[in-house]
Amino acid sequence: MQAWVIGNWKQNPATSHDVNALLDDLCAAISTTKQMSHDNSARCQIMVAPSFIHLAAVNGRLKDTSILCAAQDISGHSASVGAYTGECSAQQIVDAGATWTILGHSERRQYHQESNDSLLQKMIHALSQDLGVVFCIGESQAQYDTKQTLEVIDNQLAVIKEFITQQPELIEALPTRLIIAYEPVWAIGTGKVPTVAEVSATHKHIKRTLAGFADSLSNMTVLYGGSVNADNANSFAADPMIDGALVGGASLKADSFLTIATAFSQASI
Repeated sequence: MQAWVIGNWKQNPATSHDVNALLDDLCAAISTTKQMSHDNSARCQIMVAPSFIHLAAVNGRLKDTSILCAAQDISGHSASVGAYTGECSAQQIVDAGATWTILGHSERRQYHQESNDSLLQKMIHALSQDLGVVFCIGESQAQYDTKQTLEVIDNQLAVIKEFITQQPELIEALPTRLIIAYEPVWAIGTGKVPTVAEVSATHKHIKRTLAGFADSLSNMTVLYGGSVNADNANSFAADPMIDGALVGGASLKADSFLTIATAFSQASI
């Protein structure tokens, strides 16, 4: 299976100058790294998710490379246009050059109170515009401590099951247009990291659950996110249940981001 390494830039960098500097470093590093410059897209697909304000410019810079562009969210109100101040629709995101969007990130769930219902609408809008979805799930520290991880994940994955119920005509698109990213909330940006065995077992549960929704979902891509860095990437990449990484802070430095991508590229040989 092809690995995926996705850099979620969040509300970074601050300026267009800094964005260009990061892209310069990333492109230069890729061009000088043999493992990532030959047959990269066949083994490990790299993608970055800049903020809305930089999305079109980043896509323009990456258009002639193998690196894909994603948005960090889309509007749940409309797939195209409407009187929704401050929102960006799936159609607008596609027009800006993105081919994927992140949905359900824990920061969106926390700061914007995103519910299963709202995420379902966003997923419908995204896939109606042929915009791939990186769907984030994960438990809090309290839920982890009380061994509720799988229960929480099942509740969050119910969005996928409901999507299949409501949009059966789009089910065939899911294997290639849906990626699950397991990100335990307590590990995001904290330096706390679950063991590879814990992540592997959780990914196995996620894949089994998705396969139970539909036969076509029996081989879904599931990424890990949460304090992934250059030092621990090899251990995660070595596990066959972990199909890649959704990377936060480490994606803002080209060298560390590429080290992570290289780990998954080599593991998939």
